[in-house]
Amino acid sequence: MKQTKIIVRTALIAALYFVLTVALAPIAYGPFQFRLSEALVLLPLIFPAEGIVGLTLGCLLANIFSPTGWYDMVFGTLSTLIACLLSVGIRWIFYRRNQRNNVFLPFLGGIPHILTNMTILPVMWYLLGMEQVVWINMGLIALTEAATIFGVGVPLYFALIKLPFIKKEQDK
Repeated sequence: MKQTKIIVRTALIAALYFVLTVALAPIAYGPFQFRLSEALVLLPLIFPAEGIVGLTLGCLLANIFSPTGWYDMVFGTLSTLIACLLSVGIRWIFYRRNQRNNVFLPFLGGIPHILTNMTILPVMWYLLGMEQVVWINMGLIALTEAATIFGVGVPLYFALIKLPFIKKEQDK
């Protein structure tokens, strides 16, 4: 039964990321990208394995539709994977110190996603010859990532951890 829950959660996270990205495709790709799906990047703080795999798979599938094609599939997905692993590392530090419900966890857990996306994506676009102003692109990505993660993702995180079935799962 536990394996089934893990597989279903992973698939749901991947599907949500994919649908939210592709449904908003005109604003989800490029230097000024606003991916509502990035609000989900705090899920590895709640469900580490499912969050890492689900977000990485969802990002890979969503990036199939990217204007930069396989470059975004490789570099964008790698950026998501690295950020998820770093977020889970931050979670591990909090849990090791017995601070599961620390209010700062989702804020600190969102920082790796901002940093990896703001460094990897603009460099990829620059190497492809698409954008020449790397620093501006870095700022735009940081701004849109922070807006999505802190404006939508953090409230979503706090709403989810209050749900009884998630709280029960976290207490195990």
